[in-house]
Amino acid sequence: MTHLIKIAVDAMGGDNSPNKIIDGIILNHKSNKSIFYKIFGDENKIKDLIANKIDKDFFEIIHTSDVVKSTDSPLEGAKRGKNTSMWLAIESVKNKETDIVVSAGNTGALLVISKLNLKMIENIDKPALSALWPNKKGMSVVLDLGANIECSSKNLLDFSIMGASLYTSLYPGDKPNIGLLNIGSEELKGNETIKETYQVLNDKKSENYDFYGYIEGNHLMDGNVNVIVSDGFTGNVALKTAEGTANFITSELKKVMTDSIIGKISSLLNISNLKKFKKRLDPRLYNGAIFIGLDTPVVKSHGGTDYIGFANSLDVCHRIVKGNLIEKIKQNI
Repeated sequence: MTHLIKIAVDAMGGDNSPNKIIDGIILNHKSNKSIFYKIFGDENKIKDLIANKIDKDFFEIIHTSDVVKSTDSPLEGAKRGKNTSMWLAIESVKNKETDIVVSAGNTGALLVISKLNLKMIENIDKPALSALWPNKKGMSVVLDLGANIECSSKNLLDFSIMGASLYTSLYPGDKPNIGLLNIGSEELKGNETIKETYQVLNDKKSENYDFYGYIEGNHLMDGNVNVIVSDGFTGNVALKTAEGTANFITSELKKVMTDSIIGKISSLLNISNLKKFKKRLDPRLYNGAIFIGLDTPVVKSHGGTDYIGFANSLDVCHRIVKGNLIEKIKQNI
């Protein structure tokens, strides 16, 4: 058997867990036989879900009945102790028993417990929450999406380097092109922090990435940049706006296509194109945000996603480890 990438899986986080977590693992395993899943959670609930679906050489269940609740504050989640499925999963990467950890559980608690257990990469001050967004030409890495409300120019510069490293890890053949999310494209626009970051990135030449300059919110999907950098407040607002817009367009299109006989006929005639459109906007296919800046990768799956979305977050884990993300950040920083 070839060397397996070991993923620590918190099986008890998010809606409909552990069912969707285990179904996601089973789906992911069908297309990828190079992963070993170390599963943390209630064995009594998990063993029947996974029995005879995956060969025992590819998984291990670490039993615990303690869980971090979705309603917990970050501090309450951490105070639940070191025997929760989330804490044990993170501790396994700390102890080098696994290569990466993924959870669909409480986001705030995951960040706090990760920071309590894992060290920061040297010279990185703050971790950022990053994710993948579709654009007209492919995919973009966007960060920070909410881990840091206030950021210095040093933080934004670190995010730029980490985002470029993440993009290179996920898409080895492409060179990252960095853009700073701002209220205008002119050099004079924006606050002092943005302006300072612009000057540093504009003056700093790197073989690992190109600097595009400022990018406005209405051009995020154009594909001219593939690493988009902002503070956590702005990034989170942009993320939620994009998600809401995508849901609105999808629901309105569905309504138009089913409200009348002509619409129904048109939808039948264009069923192939409609399927492509739906797939392009399907958030499950881009599931898997990354806490980046810690010396071990931590992936956050959306709590409300289904097993298909969770399977995609496992694929993100595999690509991050295979792409040597942490080493790339250390080299570039």
